[in-house]
Amino acid sequence: MNWKNTYRGFMMGISDVIPGVSGGTIAVLLGIYDDFIASIDGIFTKHWKKHVRFLIPLLLGMGIALLAFSHIIKWLFATYPAPTQFFFLGLIIGILPYLFRQTSEIGTFKTHHIVLLIIGAILCAMLVFLDTSGHAVIVEFSVQTYLFLFLAGMLASAAMILPGISGSFVLLVIGAYHTIIEALSALQLNVLIVVALGIGFGMIFMSKVIHYFMKHFKLATFSVVIGLVIGSIVVVFPGWPTGIELVASLITALVGLLCAYILGKVEY
Repeated sequence: MNWKNTYRGFMMGISDVIPGVSGGTIAVLLGIYDDFIASIDGIFTKHWKKHVRFLIPLLLGMGIALLAFSHIIKWLFATYPAPTQFFFLGLIIGILPYLFRQTSEIGTFKTHHIVLLIIGAILCAMLVFLDTSGHAVIVEFSVQTYLFLFLAGMLASAAMILPGISGSFVLLVIGAYHTIIEALSALQLNVLIVVALGIGFGMIFMSKVIHYFMKHFKLATFSVVIGLVIGSIVVVFPGWPTGIELVASLITALVGLLCAYILGKVEY
């Protein structure tokens, strides 16, 4: 077991709670994105033991973060929304140099790679126009409700492992975010188990798609990934606050940049 993956999973789990921030983006910064995708994709192969040993500490860290930070994130967004989002804005911007460094090691950008990058950025940035006002917490459950939560988990997990696209943001758009965050806070096992099953199925399917493209079109795939991360800056950006909140937001953005720099130095 690589128990260092526990802290990596913890970092990914924290980001997955934040609407607009992707666990896949953090996995890229931590230098484990390729291994993460390959391990999910390889669970049902003859080398499954190796992949399970990689994933168990990672998933353990993610689970701890999701349970521990659901309360904290709710409080931060309710009390200090702009500084909280500016922290993650700084973190995302700080990731970009490491992404470009990885692509330079793979090959040289050509015109079609730049086009793919721009397309990825535009597609991700367009998410900002979607309705994220959310819906009320679901309190009555039926077969249809559980099916909805299962599909919500599938969609969110596909977004979670795509850098730049936030699983939490997808849950907000489809109206499941507040129900799942409440379930995490209150440990509603009936909700959490159904959503976890959806996430598992979604991750396995999406990992196979991404693994194929990473294997056959690595630089082109990374071009799209960088575009998605750049586009997510537009989604996370909350607008310019005023007064003391602006000062606090700029400080938290610098802290986010510093965290990205330190993580990059440690992992690379």
